[in-house]
Amino acid sequence: MPSITRVVAVIVIVFLALVATRTGGLQGQAPESGRGAPARDWPLVGGNWSGTRYSTLADVATDTVDRLGGAWVTRLAGGAASRATPVVLDGVLYLTGGANVFAVDARNGDLVWRWQPDESGEGAGMVPSWQGVGLGAGLVFVGLRNGQVAALRQQTGELVWVQSVGSDPPEVGEAVTTAPMFARDRVFVGLANGDTGGQGRIIALDAETGEPQWTFFIVPRPGEFGHDTWPQDSSSWELGGGGVWLVGTVDPDLGMVYFATGNPAPMFGGEIRAGDNLFTASVVALDIDTGERRWHYQVVRHDVWDADIATPLMLYDHDTGTGEPRKAVAAMRADGILFLFDRETGEPLTPIEEREVPQDAYQRTAATQPYPVGAESILPDCSFWRDRVPPPFELSCSGFTPPMVNEHTIVAPGVPIPRVRVTPMSFSPQTGYIYAQGRAMVGRARRFEDPFHWRLDDNELTLPDPVGILAAVDTRTSRVVWKHEVPASLLGTSGPLTTAGGLMFRGSAGGQVEAYDARTGERAWTFRTSPVGAQVRPGPASTYEVNGTQFIVIPMGPDLWAFTLDGEVPARGEPVLDPWEGYERPQPAPTATRRIETATLVEGVRGMVGGTRYGFDEHRFNPVRALVTQGARVQFINNGQVAHTIAARDGSWSTGPIDPAMSAYVALETVGTFLYHCTDHPWAIGQVTVEVR
Repeated sequence: MPSITRVVAVIVIVFLALVATRTGGLQGQAPESGRGAPARDWPLVGGNWSGTRYSTLADVATDTVDRLGGAWVTRLAGGAASRATPVVLDGVLYLTGGANVFAVDARNGDLVWRWQPDESGEGAGMVPSWQGVGLGAGLVFVGLRNGQVAALRQQTGELVWVQSVGSDPPEVGEAVTTAPMFARDRVFVGLANGDTGGQGRIIALDAETGEPQWTFFIVPRPGEFGHDTWPQDSSSWELGGGGVWLVGTVDPDLGMVYFATGNPAPMFGGEIRAGDNLFTASVVALDIDTGERRWHYQVVRHDVWDADIATPLMLYDHDTGTGEPRKAVAAMRADGILFLFDRETGEPLTPIEEREVPQDAYQRTAATQPYPVGAESILPDCSFWRDRVPPPFELSCSGFTPPMVNEHTIVAPGVPIPRVRVTPMSFSPQTGYIYAQGRAMVGRARRFEDPFHWRLDDNELTLPDPVGILAAVDTRTSRVVWKHEVPASLLGTSGPLTTAGGLMFRGSAGGQVEAYDARTGERAWTFRTSPVGAQVRPGPASTYEVNGTQFIVIPMGPDLWAFTLDGEVPARGEPVLDPWEGYERPQPAPTATRRIETATLVEGVRGMVGGTRYGFDEHRFNPVRALVTQGARVQFINNGQVAHTIAARDGSWSTGPIDPAMSAYVALETVGTFLYHCTDHPWAIGQVTVEVR
């Protein structure tokens, strides 16, 4: 009998070991805690391995949310602000903010521990990612902006290991901006450096030691699949790009990890990198054990717009209408178009057609771009802008209108960079909707001749104001179900959280936390965390339960707010229910000067691929916005290469023709703010504000 007992015990032990090997521990909890929608805890920035940002907690619901109030608020130490999703495990909350990682008591907001890098020696540059942390195996994993990943002891914040995942020696701008993802005893991160030179990559590390297990380069090496989509007669592929900026997702059952990749480099310089430029602007599905590519789909070929996938991917069960759901992955392109794929095979769940797009032979643009049939962008279509774009500008209705050299009057939606970016999506299995946000705008399709210069500093004096969009898309039809338009400056960087209570939560840049009915889009609750007029950069919300009480937690700039039913911490003012009431678009302050030049030397963004670049804009006033006192004589100097005639838009004054190196004076007597332009080049527009003496 004892021998039988021993045999049974051995069998049980072996079985449990196999189960543990198959599933892996996650976040220090029981195995498989990354599977399924979270409830008591919120162990990953996306809630679980799938990144759906949906919780089964339902105490805070459409019929109780009016009782929601502040439970506690904590000012982050050291003056830090946070945009990270708080992750929660066993009553402790973890997030990044500034140059810190914080552990906070989830019951009351008290600080448990705080980690800061040693600014001397090797600690210099170890600034944590703004996206947050990952938990697993008793450790807190954090990406660093110097291209490293660090592991901290979960209980104490003690540094356990640090591992570089970028180039050797490190290249300027390499950073791990992704929140690390833990599964199967590995940590998965992306390296973002695509805009600064070098190449993005996806890396798997051993969770215990930090040792690299495999690396997948976004730009294929010579001889690898996809390398032929780059020029074969130059080394432009080494500039590459394809930064991996956003957190990935994991399906351990299929043995795959999924990441979205960024734009090729140089961003607007398509002429030096002919071809589709794989695997930039793509969904890539990799083998969890080896890093080998299982499948991919490129949503933008030969990207010259930064029109890649700029929101984290999401895994969900797709309703096929047959009662047999399919395992799916959702990706939203930066123009607000939703792509849905079978996550095992990469097969599109809706047909994808190739549409002809505007061409520029100089940029070597792709002839067509992919569009899911019947899919509706969360951003407004061309009809929204048609009557809002004033002359001399002409509206092109394609978001794939390429930025062109020496083109001045063509404007297009989402140009030069489309704005469904950075903030995560959410999926509610109750509604079947995906929730997302973005910024609709039009801009001039132009660039400097230098392919490495991409900072244009376009003036927006007469183009229509951008609009913030908050929307729900039905995954069964790929059509927008409901949508809200808000001032773009109030949209914020939060992104949605959905719950089984039928609600969707988000933070506003105007200092408010809001809840919406997830099915109808009706606003259900608003709470002001900052005085009216404040501007903050909120992070995504998460939800958890402690001692039977559901909490909603969200970073609102320097403050971390938590809410519960019947919470007693008061709001910091009355909510603003109509964001458009009394709204005035924030404008840059004018420059006090009596001297305005007709051209501007524009410095490119420092640290980008190709080094610091300069472009001479013949048709940009310097400054664009000027401030003078009543009666001032303003000198207009032609520092360009062609003649210019400057005149008030209302016809009240004109300089007459000004030849290169010459100048003219205008006395301004009328108080107010006025537009003027060059009559020879009417796209050159400036503004002057005349104040009382």
